[in-house]
Amino acid sequence: MATVASQIIGALSRSGVRRVYGLPGDSLNGFTDAIRRSDHLSWEHVRHEETAAFAAAADAALTGQLAVCAGSCGPGNLHLINGLFDAQRSRVPVLAIAAHIPRSEIGSAYFQETHPQDLFRECSVYCELVSTPEMAPRILEMAMRAAIESRGVAVVVIPGEIFLANAGESPWLTRAIEPTRSVIRPDDASLQRAADILNGARSVTILGGAGVQGAHDALVTLADTLNAPVVHALRGKEFIEYDNPFDVGMTGLLGFASGYKAIKESDVLLMLGTDFPYQQFFPDHARVIQVDVRGAHLGRRTPIELGLLGTVADTLAALQPLLVRKTDREHLDRSLKHYRTTRRRLDELAVNDRDRTPIRPEYVAGLLDRLASDDAVFTVDVGSPVVWAARYLRMNGRRRLVGSFNHGTMACALPHAIGAQTAFPGRQVVALAGDGGLTMLFGELVTLLQNRLPVTLVVFNNSSLNFVELEMKAAGIVTFGTDLVNPDFAAVARSMGMFGRRVEAPGDLEGALAEALAHDGPAVVDVVTARQELSIPPAITAEQAKGFSLYAIRTIMAGRADELLDLVTTNVARRLLD
Repeated sequence: MATVASQIIGALSRSGVRRVYGLPGDSLNGFTDAIRRSDHLSWEHVRHEETAAFAAAADAALTGQLAVCAGSCGPGNLHLINGLFDAQRSRVPVLAIAAHIPRSEIGSAYFQETHPQDLFRECSVYCELVSTPEMAPRILEMAMRAAIESRGVAVVVIPGEIFLANAGESPWLTRAIEPTRSVIRPDDASLQRAADILNGARSVTILGGAGVQGAHDALVTLADTLNAPVVHALRGKEFIEYDNPFDVGMTGLLGFASGYKAIKESDVLLMLGTDFPYQQFFPDHARVIQVDVRGAHLGRRTPIELGLLGTVADTLAALQPLLVRKTDREHLDRSLKHYRTTRRRLDELAVNDRDRTPIRPEYVAGLLDRLASDDAVFTVDVGSPVVWAARYLRMNGRRRLVGSFNHGTMACALPHAIGAQTAFPGRQVVALAGDGGLTMLFGELVTLLQNRLPVTLVVFNNSSLNFVELEMKAAGIVTFGTDLVNPDFAAVARSMGMFGRRVEAPGDLEGALAEALAHDGPAVVDVVTARQELSIPPAITAEQAKGFSLYAIRTIMAGRADELLDLVTTNVARRLLD
């Protein structure tokens, strides 16, 4: 008779799952042994369970299908939690199998005991304990359905001995569990009210997010009808900015002045599939219409006049016939002109600055954009790498961009790349890693080697927690605790049998990147970048300006005037020479 574990593997296989990311352990033995005997599922071995969850998140984000990770009891599955928070906040379907201690020992403070169903509840749409073998099929089916339909994390907690128990007959898990297909849009009266507001507006700006996926052409048609500039949030970048003559860049802390200005100068802001969190970047007096498939997200970031429940694609299809073409292009043309100026100034920084060292991080990102393939998958660490990725990696409808854009955790670029490359073995995957983020999960370099994953890892090595330093400076605080003493990452890679190049001179960068991208195997390019390069947000508040002034004064008083001089040299003198 089949075991519960083999019953689970059969259900996952029927539903299209082909990979499980994880780290083995005794409480998982029944599950991993069932995978060993499966002809359809592979065990994707990693060195840390956190990586398993990150990899599954990237897999799900890129394929749009359910991805699976697993951890053994206690510390094993506890390590999943950061990656699962990332998947949940990125709204991608992930199933986590959390093995548990023996049932008879639950509640006795047994070796490695935790209470996973409590620990994972905050980062999941479904989390339940399987207490008997008979419960397993129904709970697993509910978990898979919840993850797929709610696009989130489902956690099934299973004591180790249940995996090995005989599976009885059950009506559950006998068919493939696949996403439903629905048309979701507002009612006619709500759509007409939205059309009346938009038709009567003088200057409309559109702010789009990840919810625009699959609705690119409808968005461009809408912008053309309304003569509306289109601003994107970071998670909307890959779905909005390409082939879009109305694009005026990104807004937010990492964004462009042009995106900020287009929103602030609008009298109607139309939000499409975005949960953009920063209140200071919303307009002060505009009327706001928000479209989102999740009703709870409506109006939680800025006060709205009208909330519309629906997918962006279905809502725009119904809204478009109700709109009247606008003829006044003043707001659009002014926004486009400002964007061209902003874009030119940003591009002027992405150059070999007369062979000066350290290398500008903008130059690194700009070269990667030019050298990477047209269908490359980019993964990016939180911190300064995500700033340069947001500003210099150009999407084209085929490229993808994955990062911890909502959860905002360090150390995601390498594990996300593992999931991306595993799901798409023939595709170019490029990870933009910070030195701090990389070293948090440094052991996963071994995973690249062991699993033969040809990821190109580019390290922005500025020997600091760079974005944290910027936050300190903006708050008027002397930087402290942010220094990193790094090894030669390229030498570490070579010692492991991988491709490794360290680049300290701008003139050597293009050749090193090209060679790494062409290498048939994992490659590490360690680029020494400028520590004091400022990634200034598009809107500087009076408090931030005051903070920078206080930082300058306090830095001098702390006897660290050389740091201030380096900051000025990097960000002011260079600009004057340009």
